[in-house]
Amino acid sequence: MPIRLFTGAAALTLCAGIAQADYTLTILHTNDFHARFEPISKHDSGCAPADNAAGACFGGTARLATAIAAARARANNTVLFDGGDQFQGTLFYTYYKGRMAAEFMNKLGYDAMTVGNHEFDDGPEVLRGFMDAVDFPVLMSNADVSDEPKLAGVLQKSTVIERGGARLGLIGLTPEDTDELASSGPNIAFTDPVAAVQAEVDSLSAQGVDKIIVLSHSGYGVDQRVAAETTGVDVIVGGHSNTYLSNQGDRAEGPYPTMVNGTAIVQAYAYGKFLGQLDVTFDDEGAVIAAMGEPLIMDAAVPEDAATRARIAELAQPLDEIRNRVVAETARAIDGERGACRRGECSMGNLVADAMLARVRDQGIQVAIQNGGGLRASIDAGPVTMGEVLTVLPFQNTLSTFRVKGAVLRAALENGLSQVEDGAGRFPQVAGMEFTYDRDAEPGARVLSVRVMGPDGWAPLDPAQSYGVVSNNYVRNGGDGYAMFASEAVDIYDFGPDLADVTADYLARNGPYMPYLDGRIAAR
Repeated sequence: MPIRLFTGAAALTLCAGIAQADYTLTILHTNDFHARFEPISKHDSGCAPADNAAGACFGGTARLATAIAAARARANNTVLFDGGDQFQGTLFYTYYKGRMAAEFMNKLGYDAMTVGNHEFDDGPEVLRGFMDAVDFPVLMSNADVSDEPKLAGVLQKSTVIERGGARLGLIGLTPEDTDELASSGPNIAFTDPVAAVQAEVDSLSAQGVDKIIVLSHSGYGVDQRVAAETTGVDVIVGGHSNTYLSNQGDRAEGPYPTMVNGTAIVQAYAYGKFLGQLDVTFDDEGAVIAAMGEPLIMDAAVPEDAATRARIAELAQPLDEIRNRVVAETARAIDGERGACRRGECSMGNLVADAMLARVRDQGIQVAIQNGGGLRASIDAGPVTMGEVLTVLPFQNTLSTFRVKGAVLRAALENGLSQVEDGAGRFPQVAGMEFTYDRDAEPGARVLSVRVMGPDGWAPLDPAQSYGVVSNNYVRNGGDGYAMFASEAVDIYDFGPDLADVTADYLARNGPYMPYLDGRIAAR
């Protein structure tokens, strides 16, 4: 069955005379796959086999295998790149770590990828094991790994590959705040992306390489900055912000490609729901003279490759008993969409924060804070399996309880709101607390009012009062910029029950669960 490629109005021609151009490259790309080897639902969570058979599912490695093979058959010169975050997101990663990603990326024939922040979730050792297992370069330019023995001399900033007689320079980028987002350890120093990219462009250019592609897990905004503030970059294949770029989709955040300073920027949402396809034409001097394409939707019109599907089913067998166990029921879908939970109150945030607080309230805990980025999917209405809960909460975080002053809590909220315009994962979902903020104010001055539920009802946050707080161990230890919890907290206990188990238990005790919003977070 043919794969659909939309062009027409989507085609962007930079100048006339394409017929004289001597080299055209088709760039296929994915990003933020997050271990979604099996098909997903419209909510980006697990999709039941019956729904998949009915044509209601998207993505999955078996569909990508078919689509990639078809795209290669259509074009002369093709490359397949990944914009990072293959790791983390389902039980497949929890069980196999990077081994399953390595197997299927080799099978699909990836040519290169950049390091995403989640590639550090289990430290440099697991990343190194993945790198040793793959048949392609893994790149990261904006970090000094010379003091990290697992990566020094192995993780390269850039590389050169050949395709169709042309040399392609590839540069990797990861978030500058990866040390706050993951477990990179104390031996890696992350640096500014613009300076890092320009240094590698200059090095590659000195080697006579005039076609340069950045694989960037830094977000759509940073990619535009890199394009604007560097010279010599032809294409940026992005990730991290889960941005859908399209010339036809009504939910697109920008055109595909987005052109900045002569650089074509692309990204293909996340979770294998799309396969990006960009056709780039270079002139004899390596300048881009045309760039056109569109992300290809991986829906039921794309058949699943039978051998790939069978192998995934084989690898799923050890997980089935856990993930198929029904633990609760929900009366309506619970919204854990990224766009909702990183910008305001969302029903999944309320569920998880309520569950955390309910579990430890009898220990004198008054407030729960859960980072919105820790919520990775929605849950459909009806029976809820443990697999669905683990897809929402895949990080194996434990409950952490501690005490801080009210002034520290307010500083924590300011941190959580400091990057709301970027959809950053630090956005605070809360329970036992309500707050109002000004999204247009300067970061650090966005909180307008805060109230905490006490024995006599709601009361304004007292900067001098000590409050009992529950969060997850990642946030308590300074993740997502919550450094104030790492430095200011007292009476700390980081080894509570697993957050997914706590949430599953809460759902079971309150079933059939009715998702809700109650105005605990308000924006002005």
